[in-house]
Amino acid sequence: MSTGTGTGTEGTADPEAARTREQRGWYFYDFACSVYSTSVLTVFLGPYLTSVAKAAADADGYVHPLGIPVRAGSLFAYSVSVSVVVAVLLMPLAGAVADRTGRKKPLLAAAAYTGATATACMFFLDGERYLLGAFLLIVANASISVSMVLYNAYLPQIATPQERDTVSSRGWAFGYTSGALVLVLNLVLYTGHDSFGLSEADAVRVCLASAGVWWGAFTLIPLRRLRDRRVAPSGEGAVGSGWRQLRATLRDMRRHPVTLAFLLAYLVYNDGIQTVISQASVYGSEELGLDQTTLITAVLLVQVLAVAGALGMGRLARTHGAQRTILGSLVVWTLILAGAFVMPAGAPVFFYTLAAAIGLVLGGSQALSRSLFSHLVPRGKEAEYFSAYEMSDRGLSWLGPLVFGLGYQLTGSYRDAILSLVIFFALGAVLLARVPVRAGVAAAGNPVPDRI
Repeated sequence: MSTGTGTGTEGTADPEAARTREQRGWYFYDFACSVYSTSVLTVFLGPYLTSVAKAAADADGYVHPLGIPVRAGSLFAYSVSVSVVVAVLLMPLAGAVADRTGRKKPLLAAAAYTGATATACMFFLDGERYLLGAFLLIVANASISVSMVLYNAYLPQIATPQERDTVSSRGWAFGYTSGALVLVLNLVLYTGHDSFGLSEADAVRVCLASAGVWWGAFTLIPLRRLRDRRVAPSGEGAVGSGWRQLRATLRDMRRHPVTLAFLLAYLVYNDGIQTVISQASVYGSEELGLDQTTLITAVLLVQVLAVAGALGMGRLARTHGAQRTILGSLVVWTLILAGAFVMPAGAPVFFYTLAAAIGLVLGGSQALSRSLFSHLVPRGKEAEYFSAYEMSDRGLSWLGPLVFGLGYQLTGSYRDAILSLVIFFALGAVLLARVPVRAGVAAAGNPVPDRI
């Protein structure tokens, strides 16, 4: 258990300046790793890995990893699901080690650079190497999930309760800013690939690999500015206690039923969000027949508006409360999916309209969920509780991609697959509305903000 409770700046000559320095360094991990989420997972890898799998498919359109018949169009969604299962096995260990040793930074570095290396190696994904692509996706996606356990666990230590909505939203804004910047560079390279002496496939591989280089380079900033906190000695080995710690965390959460109820709601609606993010480019290219340039510019629009959306929803949370603001965003998500289902093929204007709507709610709904959960975490248990949170964020977001992949596997229609995601937002909203957040914050022993 951490001895540095609160913001963790005790003993410094200027605690506020030290806290601000750590916050600014913390923002830059979002700046570093969000490029993977944007350029790789959302834009390029889905359509490109699908095309590689189709090149390797048999006459019926199936590939056979480990002898299992899989539609080429479902491979990407299934790979995302497998990566989540791998993350589930690793994240409890990361949370336990962080809390028992107090050494988040070395663990953050290991996870970040494993993911960045796997992403950079996507440069070698060509021809019919669909198994290589699936493997690198699994490694990179699991790595970013583990790293986010450690990254999110810093939030209660570097921000006061009144600051957390703002700090969390700024982190997301930094991420979307970097995503937009790199997408502009990707767009220039992709559309002008001939002038750079590259084929279209080569340009995509360069865009994929450059995201890994960016991720690794900017991770240096948070590693320099964030600091580890001392912990009380523990007689139990951290490495062997990962799953025991998770079980202990879940048992402990039974004493905080509001925290557990929020996690359940978040698990459901965030599964829908993560699936929309990861499968949007496949839906646009395969079902709507949109070209890669349209997909890039649409996601660029998402990135630009997501910065304003994250900050704007942060302001709404200060006046209306984070819980109500998130509930409003889930209504918008449901309308977005309904629009996607009826959208005509070959209509980029409609696709851009939905991209704009996604941008306005994406960053804010995720940032406010993170900050809202931070109020429900008992002091000294940040890493282990955020390990459980991250399992809800990324580690248990396997059902949506699996349902989406099965929908296409069984029907051959991405429209049927996209319609199935509505239940995640509807059920998530019902569960979230029933969570008594103020009582949960008080029960966790934390100060209750004026608006929550």
